[in-house]
Amino acid sequence: MKRRQFIQSSTLSTLAGITIAPATILGKSHGHVTPSDKVNLACCGIGHRGGGITKAFHETGLANMVAFCDVDMEAEHTREILEMFPEVPRFRNFRAMFEEMGDQIDAVSVGTPDFSHFPITMQAMSMGIHVYVEKPMARTFDEVERMIAGARKYGVATQMGNQGHSEANYFQFKAWVDAGIIKDVTEVVAHMNSRRRWHDWDPKMQQYPAAEPVPETMDWDTWLMTASHHDYNKDYHHGQWRCWYDFGMGALGDWGAHTMDTAHEFLELGLPHEIVPEYLEGHNPFFFPMSTTLRFKFPERGNMPALDLMWYDGLTNQPPLPEGYGVSALADNIPAASNGKIENKKLNPGKIIYGKDLTFKGGSHGSTLDIVGAEAAQDMASSLPQVPESTSNHFENFLKACKGEEKCRSSFEVAGPLSQVFCLGVLAQRLNTKLVFDRETKRITNNPLADMLLAGAAPRKGWEEFYQL
Repeated sequence: MKRRQFIQSSTLSTLAGITIAPATILGKSHGHVTPSDKVNLACCGIGHRGGGITKAFHETGLANMVAFCDVDMEAEHTREILEMFPEVPRFRNFRAMFEEMGDQIDAVSVGTPDFSHFPITMQAMSMGIHVYVEKPMARTFDEVERMIAGARKYGVATQMGNQGHSEANYFQFKAWVDAGIIKDVTEVVAHMNSRRRWHDWDPKMQQYPAAEPVPETMDWDTWLMTASHHDYNKDYHHGQWRCWYDFGMGALGDWGAHTMDTAHEFLELGLPHEIVPEYLEGHNPFFFPMSTTLRFKFPERGNMPALDLMWYDGLTNQPPLPEGYGVSALADNIPAASNGKIENKKLNPGKIIYGKDLTFKGGSHGSTLDIVGAEAAQDMASSLPQVPESTSNHFENFLKACKGEEKCRSSFEVAGPLSQVFCLGVLAQRLNTKLVFDRETKRITNNPLADMLLAGAAPRKGWEEFYQL
C-alpha cells in the first residue's frame, strides 16, 4: 500500500488487523505531530505567492516538504524557500518531479500562474495525489469542468486557495443563512477598486510585447505549458501574467474568490444564465479593461428569489453605496499585493448583500459581515446566532483532509462552479458582449465564438495528454 493511501486510512482504529496507536501515545494530546503523521508535500511554484503557500503549509506542522518545483528555480524570488529547505530535491519540470518522486508524494500545492494550474493538477490527481491549487482553479470553463470530474474520478482531497473559506466569514455567513438572518437576497455587489498592474499600460496596445532574452535560471517552454507560444518578455513574468487574457483572469479571477465565495456557496448560486458587461473602460483584445462592471444573473433556486451578482473593478468605478454604509474596514489578514500593499480607503475590497429586510456589508477574505445602518444593527443584535470558531485554517484543513480527519471546505465540488463564474465573466470582458448561458447543457447559446472559448485554444503540441486524464 502506498504511503498516501495509508495516510487516508490512518483515522481508523484498525486496518487489516493492525492497531493504530492512540494519539496520547504519539504525543498529539500536547499538540505535537510526529513525522510519521505528517503529509509528504511537494510544492509547485515556490516564489511570490507560491512561496507564501509553501511557508503557510510548513507553519502548520503537518507537512513534510519532500520536493520543490519551479520553472525559475534559483532565481531571486525562489531563494528564501530554498534557503529554508536546502535539502529538499529541486525540479524545473513538474512532469520530471512526478516521474521521479511520485510514489513519495502524498499531496501537492500548485502556486503557479492561473493558466498552468490545470496540467499539474490533472497529473497529480491521476496519480492519486491530493491537490491544493491557488484560486482561480483554472483559466477556462472546460478545464475547471475536467478538474471537478477528475477529483470525483480519482477520489483525492482537493482545495482551492481562497483562504477566507476557513476563516470567520465562512462560519458567520453559514450561521446567518441557517438562522434566517440573511434571506431573500436579490442582489450581491462585489468590488475591488485598488490599482492593478495594467492600469499604467496603454489600453490602445495592438500587439503582444517584443521578445526578450530568457533568464538563465528559467525554463520558458515549461512555463508556457499548454498555452500557445509567446516569446519571453518580462511583462509576462513575476505576476504580470495576470494582466493578459492568454494567461490570467484579471481582477475578477484574483479577487472574486475572496469576495464572492461565501455568497456563492451559501446562497446556492451555481452558474448564471446571463452575463452582461455593463461598463468596460479601455477594452482591448489583449489585456483586461481599466475598469469593469459585470452583471451575473442567477435564476430562482428553491425558495430563494432570482439574484443579480454585480462585479466592480477599476480605480474610480465604485458601486453605489446603501444609506448608512459608513466605511469598510481593510482586513489585516489580506496578503500584500504582489506590486505593493492594498491601499486602505473608504471602500476596501469586499461585498454588499441586499436582502428583503436587511442589507449587509463585508470585506474580503475572512472579514465578517456587519448589518448596514446603526438602528437595524441594534434591533438585530439579540437575534444573531452564535457562530462556531474554525477548527483549522485553510492549509491545516487541507492537510487534515488528506489524512481523513476533516473535509475540505473549498473542494473542487464547491470551488469549481465559483471558478466557472469567473471564466464566464472573463469571456464577457474579452468579447465585450452579453452572454446567454444554458445551465443544463453548460453551453453559451447566443455567441458561437464565446461557446468555443469555453474550452479555449487547443493545447500546444506535446501538452495534449493532460486533457485525456
